[in-house]
Amino acid sequence: MTWLEALILGLVQGLTEFLPVSSSGHLEIGKVLLNVEVKEDLTFTVLVHFATVLSTITVFFRDIRHLGTGLFAFKWNEETKYVSKILVSMIPVLIVGILFREEVESLFSGNLTLVGGALLVTALLLVSTQLVKAGNKKIPFLDALIMGIAQAAAVIPGISRSGATISTALLLKNDRNEVARFSFLMVLLPIIGAALLDILSLSSAPGEGGISVTSLIAGFMAAYLSGYLACTWMISLVKKGNLYWFALYCAIVGIVSIVFA
Repeated sequence: MTWLEALILGLVQGLTEFLPVSSSGHLEIGKVLLNVEVKEDLTFTVLVHFATVLSTITVFFRDIRHLGTGLFAFKWNEETKYVSKILVSMIPVLIVGILFREEVESLFSGNLTLVGGALLVTALLLVSTQLVKAGNKKIPFLDALIMGIAQAAAVIPGISRSGATISTALLLKNDRNEVARFSFLMVLLPIIGAALLDILSLSSAPGEGGISVTSLIAGFMAAYLSGYLACTWMISLVKKGNLYWFALYCAIVGIVSIVFA
């Protein structure tokens, strides 16, 4: 993988991790177009995952610090309740990750027909949010679990994680401000978990890869900076309810992917 390919894939990872257009789907498309196999470079995978985690922490640093302070007060307060909801939302993706890991990995084979069809599903989800009135709920535990199920479904390349969780929460009449914040905080631990699994795979195959340091740095910086910008932008868009352009984009890319396949 050249530094330019790493830069492009880092940008794709950072932007699409937070925008509702599916990072996994775009990485599959990127692999086909650039004729590279990201999974062969586990070091690169670990770094871009860490970069997206770091960008999320940067954006929500005050929120995370506030939640941590309340959590370590060891009382059933609003912060502890909020963290508990995040843990509940993680249950579905944890089950999928443990029981169906091999099946999920088999989906990442450059199948553009699958990616295109899943992008069309993402487009429908985003369009659906424009057809309902905004609610004012503060994400109860049941809604957190349902958002977690939507997040688990997003292991399919082409189903946007942020698009699925945000659309689901809005359809359940939750407050837009709460939805944007919760959707990005609930993905922190799953991304960290995925990165740790990649690290374990890397340690079991230390001689794998061979990607240059320049490429690693280029991919990391591209993923971090684009992730920070995308996360900040997405929060603003969710609050305003402007998601229909992403629906149109996903529909176009989905159709093109199917035709190209």
